[in-house]
Amino acid sequence: MVTDASLHYEGSLSVDAELMERVGMLPYEKILVGNISSGDRFETYAIPAPAGSKTFSLNGATARLGQVGDLLVIMSFAQVDEKEIASWKPQIIVLSEKNTKVVKGI
Repeated sequence: MVTDASLHYEGSLSVDAELMERVGMLPYEKILVGNISSGDRFETYAIPAPAGSKTFSLNGATARLGQVGDLLVIMSFAQVDEKEIASWKPQIIVLSEKNTKVVKGI
């Protein structure tokens, strides 16, 4: 869930650093974001927000693509060697309302 928006910033989506680490997302990694509330999709990059803050902040131009309370799906993609395909699994986290706890983690 979007917790903040900062139009006067150079861009990106701030994501709680603890959650980034849990799924293996790196700072400045390119991400695709789906806004479930509005239907918008956009590409940007992730920057760490303070660990444990449960922050998801739309920054810069992305601040115009959502508002506080909107639900997001954040996706990053990997290229996997053919030998690794059978054992590769995505990292998924589903958060509860208002990002208060992890409901599901794979």
